[in-house]
Amino acid sequence: MAPGIGGEPESSVSLRTFGAVVQALREHHGLTREELGDLVGFSKHTIASIELGRRMPDIDFVEAAEAVLGNANALRKALEHPERQPGLAAWFRRWADLERQAISLFNYECRMIPGLLQTEAYIRALAADQLPPLSDADIEELWAARLERQRLLYDRPNTAFSFIIEEHVFLRGTGGAEVTRGAIEHILAVSKLRNVEIQVMPLAQESHAGLQGPISLLETPKHKWFAYSEGHESGLLISDPKVVSTLQARYARMRSQALTLRYSASLLERMRGDL
Repeated sequence: MAPGIGGEPESSVSLRTFGAVVQALREHHGLTREELGDLVGFSKHTIASIELGRRMPDIDFVEAAEAVLGNANALRKALEHPERQPGLAAWFRRWADLERQAISLFNYECRMIPGLLQTEAYIRALAADQLPPLSDADIEELWAARLERQRLLYDRPNTAFSFIIEEHVFLRGTGGAEVTRGAIEHILAVSKLRNVEIQVMPLAQESHAGLQGPISLLETPKHKWFAYSEGHESGLLISDPKVVSTLQARYARMRSQALTLRYSASLLERMRGDL
């Protein structure tokens, strides 16, 4: 998964433009920042940060503001074209913003170790095969951004994290035996956190509900669910309740099809010992 950076993004032309649209619509309706904030459930300081292009607006704000400011679809359209910030792919930024607020986050991965669980050595091994090739500065930026995202596991102890990872991801041996051993040791350590559950989907499981590809799901503080699907140089944020519900059902089935937490840890320990 693409890297994300914690905290507020740097101001950009697209963020300032979005903010200007919010301000223009607000003033057109004769509202102060405080009045708009009361109507959409955000503080006047948050409204100011958004209007000045200093804060990435989340989807809850956009939907609430659209309803208050005339439902002209202007804000939804404006949010479709975010400008890339350092360490954060443009197509991933909206998901990363939701991820920082999530109270539940589920991830099934069949291609590589999930970004929230990757080690520096593993990331550098993946970067070696990137095309077009990455510079040393690009790789440093990639690792810094990924490390910042991983703070979520420790800084949000009340957020429930669930990961299902295919066994063959470890058998591939990305980066060699030493890198793979380090990656497994890191995952075993993270799995001891009370808010983190890690399961392995074994090769012995001939079929399961996730064979169509990776699944990412999250729940916001307002109990809205979103999904995310990523491919080569692209990503899709999914908010359609029917689609999200289908993916939730598949993920729930997969949790019963994967190894239990105990047996997943046992398998990882055995694989680490075999390296």
